[in-house]
Amino acid sequence: MTSTASPTADTAVHPVPDRHGQNLYATDGELQRLLALYLPPELLRHMQPHFERLGALAGGPLDELAHTADCNPPTLSLRTRTGIDDQRVIKHPAYVEMERLALSEFGLAAMSHRDETLGWKGKMPPLVKYVLTYLFVQAEFGLCCPVSMTDSLARTLKKFGSQALVQRFLPRFQSLDFDTLAQGAMFMTEQAAGSDIAATLTQAAKDADGQWRLSGDKWFCSNPDADFAMVLARVEGDPAGMKGVSLFLLPRELDDGTHNHYRIIRLKDKLGTRSMASGEIRLEGAIAYLIGEQGRGFVQMADMVNNSRLSNGVRAAGLMRRACAEAEYIADERRAFGKRLSDMPLMQKQLTKLRLPAEQARTMVFQTALALARSDGGDASAYPLLRILTPLIKFRACRDARKVTGDAMEVRGGCGYIEEWADPRLVRDAHLGSIWEGTSNIVALDVIRAVKREASLPALQAHFGALLDEAALAPAFATALRDALARASALAGTAAQEGGDVIARQAASALYHTCSAIAMACEGARTGSAQRIEWAQGVLLHRVLPRDPLTPDTVPAGWNANTASSTLATA
Repeated sequence: MTSTASPTADTAVHPVPDRHGQNLYATDGELQRLLALYLPPELLRHMQPHFERLGALAGGPLDELAHTADCNPPTLSLRTRTGIDDQRVIKHPAYVEMERLALSEFGLAAMSHRDETLGWKGKMPPLVKYVLTYLFVQAEFGLCCPVSMTDSLARTLKKFGSQALVQRFLPRFQSLDFDTLAQGAMFMTEQAAGSDIAATLTQAAKDADGQWRLSGDKWFCSNPDADFAMVLARVEGDPAGMKGVSLFLLPRELDDGTHNHYRIIRLKDKLGTRSMASGEIRLEGAIAYLIGEQGRGFVQMADMVNNSRLSNGVRAAGLMRRACAEAEYIADERRAFGKRLSDMPLMQKQLTKLRLPAEQARTMVFQTALALARSDGGDASAYPLLRILTPLIKFRACRDARKVTGDAMEVRGGCGYIEEWADPRLVRDAHLGSIWEGTSNIVALDVIRAVKREASLPALQAHFGALLDEAALAPAFATALRDALARASALAGTAAQEGGDVIARQAASALYHTCSAIAMACEGARTGSAQRIEWAQGVLLHRVLPRDPLTPDTVPAGWNANTASSTLATA
């Protein structure tokens, strides 16, 4: 007798898989294994419930808030209903709630500038902040830009600001009180200048009272209603070019509570990061405070930019993780032609192609965060390493995120193209990373600048060479990695020579792929993860070494021919 029940009633698993509601930390076993490797046990135990809480939020409520805010972008109000000029960016309540979670509850912007956060006594290492950001950004990307700029502004203020300015303003950047904490921004881009800071036209001059006043237009200002912004301007009478550019701290409100003398001309209609306002600013004699040494504005602003670039790399890694996890879930749950998608060879290959760049970026987040901690802790040898790792991850991970999010969308099929799902938002947001804080060409050239000026290449070779020495890898695989590092370094050395700029992107990619493969292999050896070693082999095979497109892909047999690798393969 045949059943008359409807297909819907008899279907135990809905044919359209929906991962919404999963804990993005608890379901990420690879992240948990890496944290056990990179964080001290006591700190990891303390942070575990916070990681789990944010993972639960990101997989459900925060994701809902992000979707709502994306569908309801901010608007600009110029006057009150009674006709009083009172510029305000009107944010949707969903975005405001995300601000509260990020800035107040989890302290993502203040964490590096406090002696206690989330119940942890003492300075929190950068890695914890970046892991929390990595989880948060899997739900909401746009807000993470103001979070990063706020963190970076406080860092630059502490590093270059006078003692009086630090004492006066830093407490608001350390605060977790949502009603009093300050948000930051950087107003750097101009219509004519773009990445060419030497072409900055905004003027700075002292008034009769000795106060600095800024005049000019800034073309792209994210978080335009921030409480404070770092601004580049040319001091009246100073020389043309980069040496005439100085750095200023611009408050939104003056001491008497009135608005400072600048206007938000309009808000931008952007492809992505729709939840977060970006606008155009006209400075009309705005009062500001000189930061650091006059005429060294870009050198000082570069510290803020580099910190933001690292955050950009972290966010790209988070986007790729979310995209990959969604694709993997769909492939495991969706059935077609009588099989699970994940059991089909072509889908397995497609998922691997998504995982490799996502795992590379995750590994490079850990490596760069540790270098930052060492450098900020006074280890002078760590700075050259940090100086090159930062543009490397910003350059390559941000470019990879554009492709990974797009290809992951395809796994969901037609639903992936529908705005009800997260896929379109991930794709739109992913394109930001390789544009803001320096386009790909600019950042690749910065990698080469680090090679030329900071002795970063020997530092990179020494660090990743040491990782390779520590890993118990198959001799043939270790030799292949060591040879790739030498060749990538030689290519970067060629790019640093006269006329070598044309291969800057090629050299930067070679360094990133080789270094990430080495670090991933080391992680795999130390954690006993055969999967991570296989991913490292995949990076070397598909993203570094030459290959014949007319032959099947195979891993050289010798890469697994030793006792250690045989043991790992069965782990």
